[in-house]
Amino acid sequence: MDKNYTIRAMSQDDLTSVGELDALSFAEPWPMHSFAYELTTDYSICLVAVDLEEKVLGAIVVWVIVDEAHIATIAVNPNHLKRGIGSCLLAQALLVAAGRGAVSSMLEVRRHNLPALALYRRFGYHRVGIRRNYYKNDNEDALLLNLESINIEVLRNFFKTNCV
Repeated sequence: MDKNYTIRAMSQDDLTSVGELDALSFAEPWPMHSFAYELTTDYSICLVAVDLEEKVLGAIVVWVIVDEAHIATIAVNPNHLKRGIGSCLLAQALLVAAGRGAVSSMLEVRRHNLPALALYRRFGYHRVGIRRNYYKNDNEDALLLNLESINIEVLRNFFKTNCV
């Protein structure tokens, strides 16, 4: 995997780039003010993957609610797919969430988003339900995926081997 990027906390200076990435990645992107809000809350984990010139290559937002890490959004620039960026963002976010008390994780993903489904399955997520017509732009269903137990040691080893 190409390791010419680092993962760090998202900052106000990243918001324009993160918004552009989200618009490039999703039919229903988050409004810019949503990312700005996430930076102000105690329950949000906001990370970016940046190249050596600080260009944002990927971003993730995770909400820690009681003992659960909810993956709110994750995106990788389409020009930088298949480099492990999404995996490293997810691993780091889950490690931070575990440090804040999360013991499990859940998320919604488009039924037909096969690359995302493959990523989540590699991390141990499995389908627990369907949210019918979840996505408003095309009424596609979302699959509800759950990771019953965040394994800190496995995530640390993955991150150390693949991301640093």
